[in-house]
Amino acid sequence: MTTKQIVLAGRPKGKPVVENFETKNIELPQIKEEDILLEAMYFSVDPYMRGRMNDAKSYAPPFEVGKPITGGVVAKVIKSNVANFKENDMVTGNLPWQQHCIATAPGLLKIDTNIAPASYYLGILGMPGLTAYFGLIHIGKPKSGETVAVSGAAGAVGIVVGQIAKLNGCRVVGIAGSDEKVRLLKKEFGFDEVINYKTTTDIKKAIAEFCPDAVDIHYDNVGGRNFRCLISNINFNARIVLWSDCFIQLADQILMGPVYNPCY
Repeated sequence: MTTKQIVLAGRPKGKPVVENFETKNIELPQIKEEDILLEAMYFSVDPYMRGRMNDAKSYAPPFEVGKPITGGVVAKVIKSNVANFKENDMVTGNLPWQQHCIATAPGLLKIDTNIAPASYYLGILGMPGLTAYFGLIHIGKPKSGETVAVSGAAGAVGIVVGQIAKLNGCRVVGIAGSDEKVRLLKKEFGFDEVINYKTTTDIKKAIAEFCPDAVDIHYDNVGGRNFRCLISNINFNARIVLWSDCFIQLADQILMGPVYNPCY
């Protein structure tokens, strides 16, 4: 079978451009015993991927030049030599950016599209949603009436954190980087207040104003200056959730198997 793949053609300097990528036609081998042939349906494009385009050590290994980009993918089973995976099953996993690929069962998770559309398993039912849920519920332990502050509030994780916090009866204050994001978070996603850190001259003062009872839970997606300003307005016995790949690992372990290293 001939299929297309997208490879990293060169490491970007600053913002990635079209020239950093290359589309190739490749031949797939015949599937072997324990192999599964997949057709990709949805690809997740995530901010952490930019870091992996650099040749630098991080929590995830860098992409290799000349090799396909990999990430969260929802795919359909075309042919399977594994008993638990049948033709037309829908799965998700960390897969290459290819129209078709050959995978094995470990690392693939069957999804139920009767519960939600397939694309949701890369969003609210995927890594961003699970990161938000486990970080806030298992670590933040929100209680009704508490104040939750979320940095990176307009991101895929931050939006979900805010909504889960509201469902738990909390007051939610977000930090985002544009007036449009502020409007969206307040009008569409139920945040009580949102600070535009790019136009607010005194973020510490703004946090104190919007959080008159101080902050009980801070879900940090960013770090830096915003984190320091929030720390200045934190309550005694508050909980600070520092976003990291540990939450992703925890969510994956709970879904895929035993939790050996909870990371919190």
